Amino acid sequence: MSDRARIGAFLEMMSAERGASPHTLDAYGRDLLDASEFCGGGLTRASAPDLAGWLSDLAARGMAPSTQARKLSAVRRFFRFLFQEGDRTDDPTARLDGPSPEREVPDVLSREEVARLIEACGRDARLRCLVELLYGAGLRASELVSLRMGNLPRRKSGQWLSADIIIRGKGGKDRLCPLGREALNALAAWLADREAALPVTPIQRTRADLFVFPSRGKDGHLTRRRLGQMLEELALKAGLRPDRVYPHALRHAYATHLLQGGADLRSVQTLLGHADIATTQIYTHVLTDELAELLETAHPMAAAGGFPGRRRR
Repeated sequence: MSDRARIGAFLEMMSAERGASPHTLDAYGRDLLDASEFCGGGLTRASAPDLAGWLSDLAARGMAPSTQARKLSAVRRFFRFLFQEGDRTDDPTARLDGPSPEREVPDVLSREEVARLIEACGRDARLRCLVELLYGAGLRASELVSLRMGNLPRRKSGQWLSADIIIRGKGGKDRLCPLGREALNALAAWLADREAALPVTPIQRTRADLFVFPSRGKDGHLTRRRLGQMLEELALKAGLRPDRVYPHALRHAYATHLLQGGADLRSVQTLLGHADIATTQIYTHVLTDELAELLETAHPMAAAGGFPGRRRR
C-alpha cells in the first residue's frame, strides 16, 4: 500500500480513536508527507538510517529544534500505528535521538498591562468578553472561538446558576473552567448583544446559533485569525506592542498570575488542561525571579555583600 494510503488510514485512526482536532490532523499530514518525500515515497519501508538522514535534512533546512521534534513525534506515532496494524515488525524510530528543544520562557503581560487591554475595550461587549475569557479562564484560541452556547453555565432570571463553563480541549477531553465575576459579567453583557451578530439567512443562522461568538463564515463562529487581528488592534489602542498581545499571551498571563497569587502547580495544570505538568512548569520562572529579587533586598546577608549580585534586566 502506498505512503499516502497508509498516512490517510493513520489520520482516520487519530480522528476516530484519539479525537485529534482538524488542526492537529493537518499538521500530522504535512509532517508525514515531508518525511515520505525525503524517502522517495517509501516512508512505510524506511529504515533507521533513512529517518536519521531525514532528521539531518530538517536541521540543514534551518528548522528550529522544536519543529524538528514535532515532526519526529508525528513519525514515531505513524510507525507505532504501522506496528500495531501488522504492517511493520519493527519500529525504526525507536533508537532515533531527536533534538532537545529548550522551551522558551514566554514574555508575560503584567497585571497592569492586562488591565489596560480590558479598559481599551471600551463599550465593545464582544471584544471585552473575548479578553475576559482568554485571561479569566486561560482558554486556548481554538477553545474560545468554538465555545458553544450549550457549554455555558445555566441562567435563571438573569442570574448565573454556576460559574463553570465546559471546554472541549486537546484530544477531545472536556474540562470545567471556573469563571470569575468580571468574566461572568462580560459574558452576560455580550449575550445581551449577541442576537444582532447572528446571520440573517436561515441556514447560516442555524449553524451560527450554536456558538457563543457567531459568524457568517463557513464554520459558523469567529475565526482564530480574526481573533488575532482584533487583539492586535486592541494592543495598539492600549499603547502596547501588537506582537506581545495575542490569544496565547493572555493564557500565559492567566497561568503566571495564578502562580504569583499562590495557586499550586497541580491546580494550574488542571485549569489549563495540560496533560503533562512539565508544560505547566514553564511558568514557575516568574516565581524564581521574584524570590531571587526578594533574597537580594530582604536578607541581612545582602547588605553585607554576602550574595553575588544578579544581572539587572
